[in-house]
Amino acid sequence: MLALLLELCAVLVPPPPVRGASRFFLDTADVREWKALLPLGIFHGVTTNPVLLERAGVRCTVGECHRLARTAFELGAAEFMAQAWGGDTDSLVASGLALRSANPERIVVKVPVTADGTAAAARLVSAGTRVCLTACYSREQALVATAPRLTRDVPRSGAEYLAPYLGRIGDAGHDAHAELEAMQAIARGLGGGTPLSSPRAPRRIQRLFPPGLDTFTFSPAIARELFSDTLTAAAAASFE
Repeated sequence: MLALLLELCAVLVPPPPVRGASRFFLDTADVREWKALLPLGIFHGVTTNPVLLERAGVRCTVGECHRLARTAFELGAAEFMAQAWGGDTDSLVASGLALRSANPERIVVKVPVTADGTAAAARLVSAGTRVCLTACYSREQALVATAPRLTRDVPRSGAEYLAPYLGRIGDAGHDAHAELEAMQAIARGLGGGTPLSSPRAPRRIQRLFPPGLDTFTFSPAIARELFSDTLTAAAAASFE
């Protein structure tokens, strides 16, 4: 009887959650940084773009992105984000479909929130591609990311992620945190994409949690600041 009850509990009662819905991403195409930081177990995935590829000495080709994606997955990443390229909608769609072809369930295609990028996002989403709209600077652009998904065979741009440039919004003279809070309110109210912000300092994150922002991408330098503290290092040494 006890064994039967245990079996029923295992089926009917879901296991307790291990962690919340927050997701942290590592923002680099440098495999050496992946090998050093992904084993920490705090990063859900990796984000890249053509600029990061260039910095890492990686050619911006579909084949190289597929190679990077395989490496990221082998190192424990659940998702890999690669940015589509091309000067028009058709080119963005073509490169986006090629990028996602290696692993459609785990590769997220990034496209900029431009007119061509938005049109490309609509076609990519309608084709079953996971999309992140990137280079977002204003709350109005959040409406693009939260547009309804495919409805009655009409392609919509609704993306899974929206990537605002937190630091650059502030550099442009705007209240970056106010913009992100507005983006989150729009996303939550319309049931759309998740804002994926990139803070320049870990302590700035504490202002973003109250409005519900919980998904971030970190450069390797900022990632190390998450667990780097001289007092903690001294305490750990004394334990040993």
